Amino acid sequence: MIREPAVAGQFYPGTKTGLEKTLSNLIDRKEKKEKVFGAVSPHAGYIYSGVVAGKVFSRILSKELFIIIGPNHTGVGEIFSIFAQGLWKTPLGSVGIDEEFADYLIANSKLFKADESAHTYEHSIEVQIPFLQYLMNDFKILPLCIANVDIDDLKTAAKELAVAIKALKRDAVIIASSDMTHYEPHKVAKTKDMEAISAILNMREDELWKKVTNMNISMCGVAPVIVTLNAAKAIGAKDARLIDYKTSGDTSGDYSSVVGYGGVIIT
Repeated sequence: MIREPAVAGQFYPGTKTGLEKTLSNLIDRKEKKEKVFGAVSPHAGYIYSGVVAGKVFSRILSKELFIIIGPNHTGVGEIFSIFAQGLWKTPLGSVGIDEEFADYLIANSKLFKADESAHTYEHSIEVQIPFLQYLMNDFKILPLCIANVDIDDLKTAAKELAVAIKALKRDAVIIASSDMTHYEPHKVAKTKDMEAISAILNMREDELWKKVTNMNISMCGVAPVIVTLNAAKAIGAKDARLIDYKTSGDTSGDYSSVVGYGGVIIT
């Protein structure tokens, strides 16, 4: 199975030359690299969130496997879906799926199912991949798309993921793809987002869940972030750090209704 680009030419440039030029302006190759267990990276169009994403990926050491967890915006497919085999294409070329890992996870999971349909038009995972292609060498990916926001299921999914990483001895980074507050005034969005980010930095997924629920924070990737936090802690993560935060207003100049973008690394 070859997964063709769904949002090339929309969320990011559709040609190799154009994409490389854009990424060269978003990524700092001189940035000190760190051993990272996980990260949170936004998934809007690069013109809005690319600076934040670029700062995150610029700090990550190259690894053999990047597990990219995105929310399901389309509502299609399995609740916990794995794109289990084949290649993902972008204008920069193709990236292989870690099929051994996918098979192991499917065989040993109560939740994850092989499902291509959830990934066909989903942008949240796709937009992360060009950053990896531009920076990393000899890596594979495991795309996971989650439509579930039941915290007990999310914790189970995280445990299953961590068990697979340990069993297969993968040198892996887990990337949670998420934007923050959607379409609220800049000051309101930033206040809400900093509450959610505080819980992420404290690595307290229950606190994050409560804040998102009680404060009505329209953070689309809360499920991927909870899974990432939980799994990263299980494989040895001890700390999280905010790399950057911006809103769409910082690009458009319109602060009346913005989307928030936070970048975090988990070490």
